[in-house]
Amino acid sequence: MIVCLGLIALSSLAQESTALFVRADRILVQPGEETTGAVLIENGIIVAVGPGVAAPEGAREISGAVVCAGYLDAWSSLGVEPASVRDGKTSPATSVLDGLDLFSNDHLRLDSLESGVTALRIQSGVEAEVGGLSAVVRNDPGQDGPGAVLMEDACVAATIGVTRNGKTVDVFDRVDEVDDIADLVEAGLAYRESWLDYEEKLAEWEKEIAEKEEELEKDFKKAKKKRDEDIEEAEEKGKEHKEKKYKEDKKPKRPRTDTDKETMARVGSGEIPLVVEVHRYPEIRELLDRTESFDRLRLILAGATEAKPFADELAMRRIPVIVWPTPMGVTRPDEFRMHDLELAATLDDAGVQVLFGSGGHGAARDLPALAALAVGHGLDRTAAFEALTLGPARSFDVAQRIGSVERGKDADLLVLDGDPLDVATRARFVILRGEVVVER
Repeated sequence: MIVCLGLIALSSLAQESTALFVRADRILVQPGEETTGAVLIENGIIVAVGPGVAAPEGAREISGAVVCAGYLDAWSSLGVEPASVRDGKTSPATSVLDGLDLFSNDHLRLDSLESGVTALRIQSGVEAEVGGLSAVVRNDPGQDGPGAVLMEDACVAATIGVTRNGKTVDVFDRVDEVDDIADLVEAGLAYRESWLDYEEKLAEWEKEIAEKEEELEKDFKKAKKKRDEDIEEAEEKGKEHKEKKYKEDKKPKRPRTDTDKETMARVGSGEIPLVVEVHRYPEIRELLDRTESFDRLRLILAGATEAKPFADELAMRRIPVIVWPTPMGVTRPDEFRMHDLELAATLDDAGVQVLFGSGGHGAARDLPALAALAVGHGLDRTAAFEALTLGPARSFDVAQRIGSVERGKDADLLVLDGDPLDVATRARFVILRGEVVVER
């Protein structure tokens, strides 16, 4: 099936997979590394990359100036139903996938695909302190459920004081919200510790029971003879024989299951990252202070409008920042009114991992333009390309599948007519799982 939209053709992803051979003048393997030649794709997977790759018989051949990995929007809600996006009652274990709407916003997904966005980190509960589990999904207009989900628990998302029930939160309550989030991490770690303690005590109890059972088994004949003698003696004396009861050690009490605390335990232990949207200086300072003792926490800041003074500390603690470099004049939340377009460059110069996001909205199509805007305000080009591709893939634990053009990875690729960070560049082809889904 082919759906035509102007110059764009969307190919059904349900077609039988065939080999795809992609020629390019430049193949951007990963940030800072490139080669020439071609990319061979079979069954949705990259099987060969480089100058010596030949096209197998029957393979479809396409070409362009540049081939690179598709872009990953690190901060989006595209495809999430509006009620879930604005849900103020989400908790750590709430999954964004429960609010994923497979039958709307196709035009937005297509617009985003045109601009090269092939994957998104989506979140819900943007007006709740904790929005729950975010997911990384493939930007597939034909969303087919499991095939579109790259990571169902990519992180836990939280928001510090943007709005609550349509009202702006004052600075004191914002700082309290930081403390609330830190308390949740502490509670999660304590919950995990209680389970570890229970499992240790249970193992000891089971060992003791097994040893006693073994001892009883060994002494069974002696015990039976003694019991028979006791019964005989009791009968001779006309008394009732009372059986000696075996007193078993009390079994350890199992902790109550709590999915929210278990989720925060995963955050505190570093199994999944914690993304916190935070903007102003006092809240950023409090967040950094309160989380410093969590040595395994993988903290990521989103927005971070007033983060410049913390650049060195963020770099030292290896805390990435998702920036949303929207130009002045665009309607923005109050938290962004002091936004500096040089923020990305300042953070990168200090050694902070910069990521790009579309601000939790549906405008993922603007992502490459936002990256180009940051480059225009001093951000290194290689860092900007990484912020669109391998950087977010690593941050959200999907780099084994996407983010670079390497053998064995999913073939979610772009074939461009120019450099990725040139505002005039267009995607000639967009490839998802080895299928050409956008062609012009």
